[in-house]
Amino acid sequence: MASAKKPSPRLRRVLGIAAAALSGTAIGIAIFGIGYSGLPSYFGSNPETCAQCHVMQDHYDAWSRGSHANVATCNDCHLPHDNIIRQYGVKAEDGVLHALAFTTGSYPENIVIRDKSRAIANELCLNCHDMMTFPMRYTVGVTGEDPQCTHCHSTIGHDI
Repeated sequence: MASAKKPSPRLRRVLGIAAAALSGTAIGIAIFGIGYSGLPSYFGSNPETCAQCHVMQDHYDAWSRGSHANVATCNDCHLPHDNIIRQYGVKAEDGVLHALAFTTGSYPENIVIRDKSRAIANELCLNCHDMMTFPMRYTVGVTGEDPQCTHCHSTIGHDI
């Protein structure tokens, strides 16, 4: 069996320097991107964080004038409350989609909530307004329908 020829010390040194330079560049770009995007702030629940993206400013302004401004943040209405893993999973998914749309300039003129996000918001409406909506949910549940809060209350939260 033939033994593999070892690279020369000079080639190993050049490859080591190239690997270090590439690693350093990647780490530097990642640190810059994290700082530039304000990524750490997205782990919190301050509604102003959502308005960092210029396309969300109208939504933030509408929320701050609305009936929920003093009782609910963006996270309260848009992120699941059942467990932290699901919560941060949804937050990460939405963040990646928002960042991609923002970076590529593909945000639509009028932002439309995804079906998955609408289902989460609806679940949270029913959770917070449990006692108020029980009679309606009971009646609707008997018919086999799923109550959709935003069907009648589409401007609650973001009256734009």
